Amino acid sequence: MSDAAVLSVRNASKSFGSRKALDGVSLNVARGEMIALIGPSGSGKSTLLRSISGLQTIDPGPGKIEAFGQVVQSEGRVSRKVRDVRIRVGFIFQQFNLVGRLTLFSNVALGSLGRIPMLRGLFGQWPAETKTAAMAALARVGVADYAGQRANTLSGGQQQRGAIARALVQKAKVILADEPVASLDPVSARKVMELLHDLNTTDGLTVVVTLHQVDYATRYCRRVVALKAGKIVYDGPATGLDRTRLIDIYGPEFEDVFWEGAPK
Repeated sequence: MSDAAVLSVRNASKSFGSRKALDGVSLNVARGEMIALIGPSGSGKSTLLRSISGLQTIDPGPGKIEAFGQVVQSEGRVSRKVRDVRIRVGFIFQQFNLVGRLTLFSNVALGSLGRIPMLRGLFGQWPAETKTAAMAALARVGVADYAGQRANTLSGGQQQRGAIARALVQKAKVILADEPVASLDPVSARKVMELLHDLNTTDGLTVVVTLHQVDYATRYCRRVVALKAGKIVYDGPATGLDRTRLIDIYGPEFEDVFWEGAPK
């Protein structure tokens, strides 16, 4: 693992039956980067992100994934110490992954469970430090006014910002966001992307985000990694994604993945 890398993937493969979702993928992520993972549906983006966090095991063999210099998984087995890594890695899901019957505050406070006794968290007996951190995080993402509201009564954009606030309470140093704006309207999607970008540039958090919207990838991320059929086919600056390269990644109908303002 490179000294500058906080995440390292080496020769990782993952098969589902006869289909290879990942095929010998290698990737280094440096501290403070914001990277977009793009590619057609089924290209391996979500599988790669879930494998980095240890939510998905890779195939047995030479593949190895590390975070902060610690092994997440190797030889097809998740490390027994993966929990120590996950405390520092926040995972943002497409469908928010909040507990609908709990208030937004309680959902955000759950980010502290890796650092406080489990029973205290289960019974909502939050330490003063957690309460302060939760409210500060909610204010940071702009939804503090909804702290006492049940999560399932909030809009998708509000819930997704709550999920990001939970990662802040977790004190995550890396945020892995798996299609965090795919189910949001354009205005909410832009706000979430702006928030992730601000956390990267202002707070120095490392962000890896999978996206279907190529224009968001080029607008908010300096580095873009493209996958196709489980292999990395591009890894470089967003400015390098010209028309020819995008046709190679997505095929001749690549315009369908763009919104207004995308590169031509």
